[in-house]
Amino acid sequence: MTSKPKAAAKPADNARPFYAKHSKEQLKQALRRMWLIRRFEEMAEESYIRGLTHGTMHLAVGQEASAVGICMDLTDKDYMTSTHRGHGHCIGKGAEVKFMFAEFFGKEEGYCRGRGGSMHIADVATGNLGANGIVGGGLPLATGAALAIKQRKGKDVAVCFFGDGANNEGAFHESLNIAAVWKLPVVYVCENNQYGMSVSTARSTAVKDVATRAIGYNMPGVIVDGNNIADVNEAMMAAVARAQAGEGPSLIECKTYRTKGHSRSDRNRYRSKEEIEEWKLKDPIPMFESELKAHGVLTDAEVQAVREAVEKEVQDGFAFAQAGTAPSPETVLRDVYTVGGVA
Repeated sequence: MTSKPKAAAKPADNARPFYAKHSKEQLKQALRRMWLIRRFEEMAEESYIRGLTHGTMHLAVGQEASAVGICMDLTDKDYMTSTHRGHGHCIGKGAEVKFMFAEFFGKEEGYCRGRGGSMHIADVATGNLGANGIVGGGLPLATGAALAIKQRKGKDVAVCFFGDGANNEGAFHESLNIAAVWKLPVVYVCENNQYGMSVSTARSTAVKDVATRAIGYNMPGVIVDGNNIADVNEAMMAAVARAQAGEGPSLIECKTYRTKGHSRSDRNRYRSKEEIEEWKLKDPIPMFESELKAHGVLTDAEVQAVREAVEKEVQDGFAFAQAGTAPSPETVLRDVYTVGGVA
């Protein structure tokens, strides 16, 4: 009932925009961030299993190319909204894993002083307006951010990540409609990982491809291989250029797959082991490594150095969080607000 993965991608042509535009260092950093997302999530899951952290989490193992391909050319002035499965988006936008781990551990050093946890990490300094536990909750927020950019005549863009489940929410249709009417500089990115919790998109969505819904709102709808960082990034470059030229929003659908369950409580009974293993053959990280080596961008030794540096950063970040400051009970109401009153 789900889309079949394509055969492994052929090595990319060095002349294509992704490789022509980016330097060796930029491509190396893209690989670093993909590995950073993977190892952060693996360590986060391990800490949960060991009882070191509490609450649930939604992992995006297998979706790293989507997060990094979209974010790698954004600046701190560009806005981004994320989802409940948003660790990769945060790291793609420049978050430091030590502060993310601290957030998981409920420590004061966390991005949200330990109050947000896995599903609500935000970092306004890098333009990350926050992950959102509400399905589709980031769509109107990104649209509003894009309106602010237009009103101040800026050249920045707003980017909204959302999952395939959110394309059936009213906020999706309302946001795309008003963004098209007002020609707002926003890029909507659907990470279609084939399932909304335990229900496949084939059973929940009337159209085969979410991108076709862009037609109803008079904007481009592009489908890309969400496990191929070059495909993702080139679609993003085109969408950003359109937004900066005053031509309005775009919708990018990244076809991808999460190899972990929906959340920590998911036992994966609604999909087969064969399906999961088939998608693991299209893991975006080794695919990207192979392309970089095949085209002389990085050597085996340089790829290994990236992995080792990431491992140290993750281990150091984990230790930083464990040694962090526990919040004082007296501050329980700090940063909690109500409209028209004092909390």
